[in-house]
Amino acid sequence: MEAEEWGRRIRAFRKLKGYTQAQLAESLGISLSILGEIERGNRLPNETVIEQVAQVLGITVDELIKFND
Repeated sequence: MEAEEWGRRIRAFRKLKGYTQAQLAESLGISLSILGEIERGNRLPNETVIEQVAQVLGITVDELIKFND
């Protein structure tokens, strides 16, 4: 999956779950600027970040991968 697609999916789930970028970044232990780069598709999230996003948002990695397919 490309960086833009990961970013759109992470942003969509973040908003669906009611998190701000700042709240999610803090929960993930990453900077707000890194999360912003991921959501804009300028940075590909690594496997650890993907797993942490799923855990924090209460979804599975599969749900994140298959969102809006």
